[in-house]
Amino acid sequence: MEDGGVIAVLVAEDMNILRGALVALLGLDPGMRVVAEVSRGDEVVAAAREHRPDVAVLDVDMPGLDGVTAAAELAVRVPECRVLILTALGRPELLRRALDAGVYGFMLKDAPPDRLADAIRRVAAGERVIDPQLAAAAISGRRNPLSPREVEVLRMAAEGADPAEIAARLYLSKGTVRNYLGAIVTKLDARNRLDAVRIATEAGWL
Repeated sequence: MEDGGVIAVLVAEDMNILRGALVALLGLDPGMRVVAEVSRGDEVVAAAREHRPDVAVLDVDMPGLDGVTAAAELAVRVPECRVLILTALGRPELLRRALDAGVYGFMLKDAPPDRLADAIRRVAAGERVIDPQLAAAAISGRRNPLSPREVEVLRMAAEGADPAEIAARLYLSKGTVRNYLGAIVTKLDARNRLDAVRIATEAGWL
């Protein structure tokens, strides 16, 4: 922390209006100072190494690198910086990924503003700040049985890509892509590819 116990904060959010609102909100708290703000996930680590924040407030969906992946990199390269994830979607699988990445806090964007400042203070002090209902859902919910590559293939299929297009984008053979899709349908106990997309989407795995 800075002199006087002021918490140094990094804010990463790709939406300019929202990022500005977060910076302004935190600027009203005399116990905090925003030392860096970035709009891309792949700018987080460099900014943290330069400005050495106590807490990084990261959006999940950012260009370049998603917030959870950026958090995992921070845990390795700037371990003294604790991470608080902000997301519009409270998916149990996303929370599990965030906890695996070493984050200290996980909050929904629609939480009251005063809760954000309180969460930052608690995270800076080394506490875990997780929405209780979301934590319960993450514990009791079904874990994602798909591998990261299978998720990638299914996400492309959900976007309307056919096996040939998926193969070209991932530098795989069409046969390999078909094998992935077949394995996905089997693992999810789905009727077909569309049903697999539905199951994975509803579970928050895509």
